Amino acid sequence: MTFRLPAFLLACLLLGLAGCAHYQLGTEGKPGFTTLFVEPVANKTLLPQAQTIVSTQLRQAFITDARVTLVNSAAEADATLSVTINDYHRDVTAAREDDTGLARKFSLTLGTVCTLRDNRNGRLLFDKRAVVVHRDVFTDSGQLQAEYQMLPLLAEALAGKVRGTVLDVW
Repeated sequence: MTFRLPAFLLACLLLGLAGCAHYQLGTEGKPGFTTLFVEPVANKTLLPQAQTIVSTQLRQAFITDARVTLVNSAAEADATLSVTINDYHRDVTAAREDDTGLARKFSLTLGTVCTLRDNRNGRLLFDKRAVVVHRDVFTDSGQLQAEYQMLPLLAEALAGKVRGTVLDVW
């Protein structure tokens, strides 16, 4: 009886290790293209500095991901991504204690629509897909300064979501 217990434990250990032998970190799915051209971001909001910051963060997000290679023109690319900033607004989430008519905390929203086109056959992979991010900001150092400092963080979060939308295969 004592011989069977170690043999049973050894068999369980071997079966457990065999089950994990094919585990792979990350997604196994690959996008249907290997090169990508990211068009300059268009901006339809009253936030003029957003266009450059979002463009930079978006390109950086794809550069750090090894699944595709960024190229300099649509003619060189298998696919083209276009992003348009179409929403930027703030919602009051907390008022100041000493004056309830003034906001202390805002929720900032940055919204875009994205289109991904396969350049090899002209087919749209997705069209005008909404990608939206939210961040909270405290206005203790001033509303304008707080929003200005939050914009790169909003752009970075947006770039990550756009990258996931484009590259993650479900």
